[in-house]
Amino acid sequence: MIGPMDDPMANPVSAALHGPLRAFGDRRGRAVRFDPDVSPFAGLPAEPGDQDWADLAVLAGPGETVVLAGPGAVPPQGWEVVRALDGVQMDGAAVTTATDPGIVELGVGDRTAMAALVERTKPGPWGPRTAELGTYLGVRRDGELVAMAGERLRIPGRTEISAVCTDPSARGQGLAERLVRAVAARIVARGDLPMLHASAVNEPALRVYRRMGFVLTRPMRFDLLRTPVGTPAG
Repeated sequence: MIGPMDDPMANPVSAALHGPLRAFGDRRGRAVRFDPDVSPFAGLPAEPGDQDWADLAVLAGPGETVVLAGPGAVPPQGWEVVRALDGVQMDGAAVTTATDPGIVELGVGDRTAMAALVERTKPGPWGPRTAELGTYLGVRRDGELVAMAGERLRIPGRTEISAVCTDPSARGQGLAERLVRAVAARIVARGDLPMLHASAVNEPALRVYRRMGFVLTRPMRFDLLRTPVGTPAG
């Protein structure tokens, strides 16, 4: 489980999979991992030891990739750092939320269109079951889904807004801001507060979020790692 020194906001994947989203992943010791068709994210305690890394390697399997979100940790020998992305975490407690009649809730029948929009816009990791993690809202134009945003990580008292994306044909129209405020309204109505993660170098997006009232909480690292090829099966 999460240790007493772990801050859920600083270690959101572990907090989610030990808490509200535990049905969407597996745990071994203090290591956690989402089901691969839900998300590539995995989690370790704030100061992982050799056993924690070994447990995560068993969860993932040999030669498989996982994404760790947190302050950044140096993996032990045998692990490969495929890619490291500098990011930020932002707190949306002060964001003004808004319902919007031009926004629709997306359902199971929209999954193909959602996956196609993600493929065109590359907002971040997306799998066949990612949309099961929470509510997703979208905007359609002439019957085509052109923008969406939804919920991903949930920790006690907080829900992450994620998959914020707009088709190139519809950018510059404020759709992302409308969607983020609408998703935030759903989160607040449920009794949680919104948060989000973004690339540290995506200044256009960061400007929009700051204008909306999001406040920088902490830097975050998103490390795509490959487990050792010789990892035992169990």
